[in-house]
Amino acid sequence: MLRPWKLAAQFLDLSLVTSPGIRTRIVERPGRWMQPAEIDELLADLRQVAHSVLPQGELDYGVLTGDQERLEHAVITVLYDRTENRPVAFNALSYMDVLLRGRPASVLHLGLVMVDPGQRSRGMSWVLYGLTCMLLFFRNQLRPLWISNVTQVPAIVGMVADSFAAVFPTPHPEARRTFDHLALAREIMTKHRAVFGVGEDAGFDPERFVITNAYTGGSDHLKKTFEDAPKHRNEVFNQLCADNLDYQRGDDFLQLAQVNLGVARRYLLKSVPRASLPAVLYQVLFVTISSTLLPVLHWLTPNQPLNELRPR
Repeated sequence: MLRPWKLAAQFLDLSLVTSPGIRTRIVERPGRWMQPAEIDELLADLRQVAHSVLPQGELDYGVLTGDQERLEHAVITVLYDRTENRPVAFNALSYMDVLLRGRPASVLHLGLVMVDPGQRSRGMSWVLYGLTCMLLFFRNQLRPLWISNVTQVPAIVGMVADSFAAVFPTPHPEARRTFDHLALAREIMTKHRAVFGVGEDAGFDPERFVITNAYTGGSDHLKKTFEDAPKHRNEVFNQLCADNLDYQRGDDFLQLAQVNLGVARRYLLKSVPRASLPAVLYQVLFVTISSTLLPVLHWLTPNQPLNELRPR
């Protein structure tokens, strides 16, 4: 059995200052290496943010339940106010194990994002919706990284369509549903409904990638009317949702997309504030070195016993 410090070395646990008043912590798969007391502390931070958003209700799915299996697949990003040292927002991503073209693969589900209502004007969206995906892409040796998103919010549908590559569904005329999109969607709907709180009684339209009656598996508190759902500044995304989703029944889009080198370049040049770019590039550099350059150096020195540094 690997000792806890060896397990921790395999996964991300980063802390960086992403703005003058915000410290960000990214923790990958805490259920596989964190001690119980550390997990309890992390969950307390997430629940504090959730309570500020939903003071009268509890979300009964995802990492907020404290379920061990969910924590073993989660990638959690928590933002802290540096002055008060309290959590003000979080994003809980989740790895989903799937088969693609007969081989094991992973899809990173964008998951649940919550922001303290009193903190929503602090410019945190670039951290919550992109930073962790970019770091995981570089740690994945710049191989395309599949991501998924389940939502009925036009603003989020548009954000995904504008931020990632190979997106489906989207109103952009060049978008198309490929074999990989369909295969991954079927795998996700068959094996991973619980990740995004969709019950077994929900249906799925493979032509439009619409999940019907989606709010029966623990995500009930997130159901919205079309009027209440935040709109995108580009009307085409609002119209896409209005035309395809039944908000009274509770429908969602299942979007699939990729993070690739072009997406990462655009994110670093356009989304990251200039003042925060050095801190982000510092983390990107070391993630890339550890995942890409070190294996090359190990491979080129076969006569040197590097023990546990060797690839398993």
